[in-house]
Amino acid sequence: MRIFKLSIALLSGLFLTFSPIAFAKVTGNTITLGSAISLTGKYSTNGLHTQRGYDFAVERVNSMGGVTVGGKKYKLAVKYYDDESTPARAAQLVERLILQDKIEFMLGPYGSGLTKAVAPVSEKFGVPMIESEGASRSLFTQGYKYLFAVLSTSEQYLAPAIELAAAKAKAAGKSPSSVRVAMAFESDPFSLDVREGVVDAIKKYGMKIVIDDKLPADLADMSTTLTKTKAIKPDVLLISGHSKGAATAARQITEMKIQVPMIAMTHCEAAKVQEKFPNAANGFLCPTQWVETSPKKDKYFGSAADWNSSFKAAYSADYPTTVPYQTAQASAAVLVWKESFEAANSFDKVKVRDAIASTEMETFYGNIKFSENGNNIAKPMFMRQIDASAKYKAIITPDDLTHPRKASY
Repeated sequence: MRIFKLSIALLSGLFLTFSPIAFAKVTGNTITLGSAISLTGKYSTNGLHTQRGYDFAVERVNSMGGVTVGGKKYKLAVKYYDDESTPARAAQLVERLILQDKIEFMLGPYGSGLTKAVAPVSEKFGVPMIESEGASRSLFTQGYKYLFAVLSTSEQYLAPAIELAAAKAKAAGKSPSSVRVAMAFESDPFSLDVREGVVDAIKKYGMKIVIDDKLPADLADMSTTLTKTKAIKPDVLLISGHSKGAATAARQITEMKIQVPMIAMTHCEAAKVQEKFPNAANGFLCPTQWVETSPKKDKYFGSAADWNSSFKAAYSADYPTTVPYQTAQASAAVLVWKESFEAANSFDKVKVRDAIASTEMETFYGNIKFSENGNNIAKPMFMRQIDASAKYKAIITPDDLTHPRKASY
């Protein structure tokens, strides 16, 4: 009998040791969310933007009374680990957050590649993740039930530039099929999806691709592509390489004095190209998930303009002109967590997951409604152009576009 009781005790201890996800990380009056985020490595710029967006919203929610579950008030907190911009490290850290830190509610990492690495981990343990930075549409074809994204998917990012190029060709009395396109993309899931959307749009108009390059892995040199661009003189140049790629492109376009009628690239705001390289950036087209002139609003931040001004006030030294959309969508993800906890009125993972899936809400960032696959189907992408004063102008119709771009080297 003593041996039997001892065996039961040992088994109970093993269960507690190897099943730490039996209890959510809700201690006292604090709900702790977890996130592996890029604070070093090639995505560190955007990782910091994302972290600040999370923290800003957490502070706002807490200042307004926090989260109410079961009649009790809770504060939000986030436990971060630096994934070093490495997918394998990100996956390892999310597993650590779940198994060692006993955290059952996740905010996503920065970028599609890292989100792609961590999604199977959160899915394996049935841990809901609300992410704001992984836009690759391939994330939402895997059948994940615990992954939700507040942003629009990546194939929509640069395709509008092709639509604008077609419209400008028609306005000049030319066929859209006469447009010649040069492209350079990073070989990560996000950029490859961006490319796929562009290629679909190019095929639609019968345009010709004259350069189709892959960017080097370190994103530190784009001179090979730009040398060909200078020689071939395409009508459109499209680039996607996150913040580091955008900064490299703007710098080398300045150094090589590249003159192309239309240049569009992702991550302009995050790379601060309008501040660091104003001559080259004049006329750049930049896709954005969000604009501060949006009429959308919520009870936490007010309007998009209100969120923008209050965030800039909090981080005035770092964002003197433009706040990157990555930061805004990170704040929106936190608001979804707040609403979902209260809708579930529970910390049960399945109930919380179901509450997230049923979310339909308006935020300062835009409307949020998740498809069965977990992507947001209620918000469009936007396109903006940098003008001579280094400000961003929303492009609503082709008539709003300055074309050809007017670079001054």
